[in-house]
Amino acid sequence: MSKYLERAKEIRAIEITHHNCTQSVLMSFTQSLNLDDETAYKIAVAFGGGMKTGSVCGVITGALMVLGLFGVDEPSDTQKVFKFFQARHSDMINCNDLLRANSAAGGQRKTHCDSLVFEMVEYLEKVLKEKGKI
Repeated sequence: MSKYLERAKEIRAIEITHHNCTQSVLMSFTQSLNLDDETAYKIAVAFGGGMKTGSVCGVITGALMVLGLFGVDEPSDTQKVFKFFQARHSDMINCNDLLRANSAAGGQRKTHCDSLVFEMVEYLEKVLKEKGKI
């Protein structure tokens, strides 16, 4: 298991402090970014739950934050994040839609969100390695 995925799993397992999906993705990479967890937590606080409105899933916004902080900012890279996610989730990108579909399938919310975080962290690691950023 990579150090980024391991870190994501540690963050998602913390029960004392809730970490939304955006925070979980961003904080998985803080050590490589020389960014402290408290700052990352605060930056990403309003982006969980689809920016607290059920809009774009927090793992996507977290992924875009990570790419930007690593200096990966081409429009094609942003589009690839969306395409990667949509291909795995029936073209859905909004938190409300994803949670509704998960609930209809009988899934548990935390398990569902954890899997989205882990999936995106693995994808980001792959992209960042390909770009020579990590």
